[in-house]
Amino acid sequence: MSNSAREMKPTQEPQIKPFVQKEKKAFTIYGLPVVWFVLFAVIALVSMYTGNLPEGMIGSLIVMMVLGELLGWAGDRTPFVRTYLGGGAIVAIFGAAYMVYAGLLPETTVTMVTDFMTTGGFLNFYIAALITGSILGMDKQILIKVGLKYFLPIFGAVIGALIIAGIFGVIAGFTLTEAVLVIAMPIMGGGMGAGAVPMSQIYSELMGNDPSYYISMLVPALALGNVFAIILASVLNIIGNKRPSLTGNGQLLKGFEFKEKSTTFDVQKMGIGLVAAILFFAAGTLLAGFIPLHAYALMIIAVAVAKIAGVLPDSVLEGANQWYKFVAKNWTFALLFGIGIAYTDLETVLAALTFQYIFTVLGVVVGAVLGAGLLGKLVGFYPIESAITAGLCMANMGGTGDVAVLSASKRMELMPFAQISSRLGGALILLLAGIIVPLLM
Repeated sequence: MSNSAREMKPTQEPQIKPFVQKEKKAFTIYGLPVVWFVLFAVIALVSMYTGNLPEGMIGSLIVMMVLGELLGWAGDRTPFVRTYLGGGAIVAIFGAAYMVYAGLLPETTVTMVTDFMTTGGFLNFYIAALITGSILGMDKQILIKVGLKYFLPIFGAVIGALIIAGIFGVIAGFTLTEAVLVIAMPIMGGGMGAGAVPMSQIYSELMGNDPSYYISMLVPALALGNVFAIILASVLNIIGNKRPSLTGNGQLLKGFEFKEKSTTFDVQKMGIGLVAAILFFAAGTLLAGFIPLHAYALMIIAVAVAKIAGVLPDSVLEGANQWYKFVAKNWTFALLFGIGIAYTDLETVLAALTFQYIFTVLGVVVGAVLGAGLLGKLVGFYPIESAITAGLCMANMGGTGDVAVLSASKRMELMPFAQISSRLGGALILLLAGIIVPLLM
């Protein structure tokens, strides 16, 4: 063979490669080709608007998954919203809230989804999976070291929120009492059921008036604080991306980065994880009948004790972790859409939109972030993760806000610490309310 013939091969083979590299990914929503997703959505919407939607869990999940995924997909791809406003998380929540506010959803669908989220227990089901899976999948040494230090940044969040709320409130024209009691305390109080409702009872007993009077004052602060918490979660994620030294990318404690072992997803193990999640939630509820703490808080303690004691077999640890990943991957936007319907009153939020009120609420949330971030850094936590969990998850709307904040910050694995902030931190605020009210009156 001549030299010229031998030189032909190396010049011929690379000519195919540019053609192969130009192959584009298919356009998908929720992992489905867009044509199929649209077909599924049309079936769901036609069923809903003609009154033929199946009742209960099936009908609720159809609506929540289709519309939640669609809004989440849009939010994650909309400039500015994606970068600064929480992306798909905030669009799924407030898109659903707007649909209720504007009457775009049939009343029967709103009632069905609300029942599914509340009395149907879907929110509890989701959070139970995240708490159980993330704790059981965590390194034991990290769990021990974090648990002992975590309450200091919570105190930092409360102190920062009250101080800056007082300063911003007085600048905006509120009295110190209004800024602290009516705005800051409900925002930091752990949501509606564990915060605003019992707080209204405390205010009623100490200051007179009916609890409903105080509820109408507390709810706007709670709702608007939740919005700012979601937005700032997205901002903190951006800061973490630009300043890697400030974040552990979902790890809370410095020097103890935990990398999960790669595992093959197993359907049977996921079933074990499902059973473990609901049994631990049941255990928390059972203990709450004897111990005056929220069921979530007791569930976290039970799961953590089981993990530290090393009494659970590997099949349960792996199964719980796999089930948590399945739930977080497939139902987060559905849950956020349900939160928008069942827990977000857009009319209440809009009524609170005065400059003075917004300015003071922003001060509360910023104060929580700064206090939690600074004191978290003192005890060896990454400032971003500390600010998100001990700060923003104190300043949001309880369990529903935790999901939205962690989704916006892209750190769902921090759910156990978020729940500690919402539940035990919320209890701390109720205790402080009983102490502070007489001092300010």
